[in-house]
Amino acid sequence: MHNIFFLVLRRMRQPLLTLIVVYAIVLLGLVLIPGQDADGNPWRMDFFHAFYFVSFMSTTIGFGEVPYEFTDAQRLWVTISIYITVIAWLYAIGTLLTLVQDQVFQEAIAESKFARRIRQLKEPFHLICGYGETGQTLVRALTNRHRHAVVVDGDPQRISLIQLQNLREFVPALHGDAQRPEHLIEAGLKHPCCAGVVALTDDNKTNLKVAITSKLLNPDLKVICRADSHDIEANMASFGTDHIIDPFDTFAAHLATALQSPGLYLLRQWLSEAEESPLTEPVYPPTNGHWIICGYGRMGKAVCQRLRKEGISYRVVEAEPETTGRPPEGVVIGRGTEADTLLDAGVDSAVGLVAGTDDDANNLSIVMTAQAINPDLFVIARQNLDQNNELFHAVNADMVMHPGSIVAEKIRVLLATPMLYEFISLAQYQDDEWACELISRIIALVRSRVPAIMEVAIDDEHAYAVSRALAAGEVVSVADLVRDPGHIGRGLDAMVLLLRRGKDRYLMPGPEMSLKADDRLLLCGNESAFARLSWTLNNVHTLSYLLTGETGPQGWVWRKWRQWRGQTPRGVSWS
Repeated sequence: MHNIFFLVLRRMRQPLLTLIVVYAIVLLGLVLIPGQDADGNPWRMDFFHAFYFVSFMSTTIGFGEVPYEFTDAQRLWVTISIYITVIAWLYAIGTLLTLVQDQVFQEAIAESKFARRIRQLKEPFHLICGYGETGQTLVRALTNRHRHAVVVDGDPQRISLIQLQNLREFVPALHGDAQRPEHLIEAGLKHPCCAGVVALTDDNKTNLKVAITSKLLNPDLKVICRADSHDIEANMASFGTDHIIDPFDTFAAHLATALQSPGLYLLRQWLSEAEESPLTEPVYPPTNGHWIICGYGRMGKAVCQRLRKEGISYRVVEAEPETTGRPPEGVVIGRGTEADTLLDAGVDSAVGLVAGTDDDANNLSIVMTAQAINPDLFVIARQNLDQNNELFHAVNADMVMHPGSIVAEKIRVLLATPMLYEFISLAQYQDDEWACELISRIIALVRSRVPAIMEVAIDDEHAYAVSRALAAGEVVSVADLVRDPGHIGRGLDAMVLLLRRGKDRYLMPGPEMSLKADDRLLLCGNESAFARLSWTLNNVHTLSYLLTGETGPQGWVWRKWRQWRGQTPRGVSWS
């Protein structure tokens, strides 16, 4: 509001001074020009009556000459005053209308409303800096899970886009520079409900400035940043950035997992996909034979490094090796869109192809040209823009690398289901046979759609019935938790993936494992199973039935009636 008030005063200073001068001259003339009263005696108008007359004259109300009829000299002065005041008012009103339509003024008003709305927030939210393709994907994923987000972006078109998108939760957005600390503070950086800051702009320096500002002004806040440069990553890590995500290194790690353990790769895909997505088919990247890497930029370097560690030979195709650098194994100069270049790289005998340039049209052309020569290639294509989804789907690549989706997926897991990130990290130490067995169990639970993920804390707020039962000395096991309340002999379509107890982690805990207060559980299954599970967690009588196999009296009248009949009520004893 201070900025708005200052802006109005600065823009309206000249019109207001003009009005003041005009009013002063008109009032002075009315006071000095002699008049006559009703009896014809000389009379001069005082300042009060002069100001009163000029006030309703300027608004054209027209009450007449007060307090007495004017003389010709007074009427001549009033006539001149009418034109002077009208011109002054037109000048002032015109300037005011111009100010209201001014973009700077409108942005100041929007910024003030935004800051006031953020101050009024009462629920936890995440501050998202950057609303490009990655930011849009992340915000949609968070709001689909009923998490709140606040967006800051320097592009007004992206801010306007938020109002047109069908998001499940309202998302406050500010058109501002994320590098400016005052904009981050207005967006809730110091707000007690701010749960974390995510820097997703396409500028590494902006993301670095956001990370530095966040850690300086709110050191306890979780900060997640996107970085496409190893130097920037090292700089971010030096002052304690919690998570730094490089989409190219992340994809290269995923590719290494697929090469070593296709089952673990498929398991990670299923658990990380958006809800209601269909189950994807497993992929088996070839490990025998040589690969062709088209594009030796950030993605090409990351993939080459992984293939080198796996002992897989490759040839690099690059149009500008002077800019990107040359790999130790040599380079075939060209874009890869020409058949001659691919043949020089040995595409006819290759087993895998990576189209990893920063141009979608070139990547699609590379894939189509290579498939025409060698239809048996295992193809990895890099997609840079969301608008080309249909094209990359039609090209039938075995793996599609979308930098924005990779970053958004990892951040969504970190923010929405942090235990899932722990589970995936622990699962990396298991063998492929373990992963395949777990995949078979998941298919039995969810059939054709990816499993839903749920985190449960065993406390009074999130699992009241279980917490009360444990406090009363009852034993509640993992098997009791995933038993169907509607059919006690049947289990729910859900299973516990991870149990966290203090600093200990239990991967795939057995059904006989007993729960304790303050445990945290990660489950996967379908939504209907989770709806029934909520009854077990929070309804005392439902949990009592699962533990004892009997339904106790649920009302005061029925309990008294059973006591009168001499029957000892069983079941609920901890409510």
